[in-house]
Amino acid sequence: MRALPSAPVEKVIVTYKSQAAEAGSNTAAKSDTAEKAAKTGEQLSFERRLAGGGALVDLGDSATKQDLTEVMDAFRADPSVASVEPDIRAYAMAVTPNDTDYTKQWDLFEATGGMNVPAAWDKTTGSGVTVAVIDTGYAAHTDLATNVVSGYDFISTSADARDGNGRDADPKDEGDWNATDGECGTGSKASNSSWHGTHVAGTIGAVTNNTKGIAGIAYNAKIQPVRVLGKCGGSSSDIADAITWASGGSVPGIPANANPAKVINLSLGGASSTCPSVYQTAINGAVSRGTTVVVAAGNSNANASGFTPANCSNVITVASTSREGNRSYYSNYGTIVDVAAPGGETRRSTDTPGTVTTPENGIYSTLNSGTTTQSAENYKPYQGTSMAAPHIAGLAALLKSAKSTLTPAEIESAIKTNARPLPGTCTGGCGTGIADSAKTVDAVTTTTPPTGTVFTNATDVTISDNTTVSSSIAVTGRTGNAPAALKVGVDIKHTWRGDLVIDLIAPDGTVRNLKASSSSDSADNVLATYTVDASSEVANGTWKLQVRDVASGDTGYIDSWTLTF
Repeated sequence: MRALPSAPVEKVIVTYKSQAAEAGSNTAAKSDTAEKAAKTGEQLSFERRLAGGGALVDLGDSATKQDLTEVMDAFRADPSVASVEPDIRAYAMAVTPNDTDYTKQWDLFEATGGMNVPAAWDKTTGSGVTVAVIDTGYAAHTDLATNVVSGYDFISTSADARDGNGRDADPKDEGDWNATDGECGTGSKASNSSWHGTHVAGTIGAVTNNTKGIAGIAYNAKIQPVRVLGKCGGSSSDIADAITWASGGSVPGIPANANPAKVINLSLGGASSTCPSVYQTAINGAVSRGTTVVVAAGNSNANASGFTPANCSNVITVASTSREGNRSYYSNYGTIVDVAAPGGETRRSTDTPGTVTTPENGIYSTLNSGTTTQSAENYKPYQGTSMAAPHIAGLAALLKSAKSTLTPAEIESAIKTNARPLPGTCTGGCGTGIADSAKTVDAVTTTTPPTGTVFTNATDVTISDNTTVSSSIAVTGRTGNAPAALKVGVDIKHTWRGDLVIDLIAPDGTVRNLKASSSSDSADNVLATYTVDASSEVANGTWKLQVRDVASGDTGYIDSWTLTF
């Protein structure tokens, strides 16, 4: 726990009763503030009127607690005052996680190449969202275990699965090693097990604030391991069924998913100039069930359009960036890339392939130390668009948790719209930039301030040639002045709107022009909302919409108009 700072109160908020002159007049409020200053001996000043009608009164930066008490008592004793309260301070509640290796996770927090994740944790940590990691399965890890829910093994061929059978309910990663060169086709190389799915899972949802290992992006989300990659990779038929099952769809012969995922991560792919229909059908089904599908762009330093499922529709295709904010030297690129995220570089592009020369610039996550079968759990830096994609899957989980009504299309749009330009370079196209977690979460959780009351006049008023007409709205029950952003909604039917001059007339007769005439504007009708600064006007009273027709040949009528306070 971190103690909040103790800051002196320098201002108070005074709300006057609606019938008091001070409730609607800044002049009266200033006068009352001067009276209270004289009474208490304090240097008080009326600063401004708040949107809610209250008066902000400044005590100065030298006011003591005793001064504050005397001022508040003076206002409370006034029968015209409804309430008085201190203008207190608020603070961001984000706290640096206590995970021991968090400092290695530059991808979460560094300003240059990171994804601005910690600032999003004030609002959302992924609670209530399941993320399916369709990958090599799960290598048991204590930094993941409490966030893992039941998954499934979709590898249908026993030899590839290495578990003695085909599909089953155990998504344990049995290893994807190859003993000899050429074992998985011409050009394939012998290799150790990657424990790839476990690394991906840690980026998304590692247990956080447990004084151990790393922090996950959506650390209160659930991870569902779905195994599709075994010896020599995995088949599109198995992967497509896994997508369907993970998103809550029905797969023949497989029990229903008890924890359907709202986000799917696909850090996998193969060469194909088109998206196979088996993939596209499964993806479309998942999206129709409300599941966001995130896909790695690929690691061939080539156009992602030649790789699948990166080139499928209805997915978020993710390129990789380096710690310096450049496109990673290996990352695929192109117009089908939607957004970029940190994927790291564990070596320089000119270093010998297979070496690790810059581990500090990779993506550090959960892993296993076994070379073939599982052994002790550990952590290790990897590089790849496979590492970039789970950053976006984690962000998608944060968004879905923060606002459960978001659709996959809305999640994709929010991520892309709020990305920031790469601070480095990207040849070929990296989408809209590096995703910004905090900015994206803020965008979907920031609500429009309450609109208060909407006043409407829907009585038709005829607009004849070369005439001036008006429609009135009586505003009552408001306190104080009108807002600085008064919304004036106008619906006028007219066959040549360029003929019209439209004004808003305040209760005291002040005229504010909303629309001028234009001889070149021959379109029909005026359907618009205008914003005007009416903060100098008392809200209550009769407001008028005045319309002048300044030319011959076209007529119409005021259909309706509104004032929104």
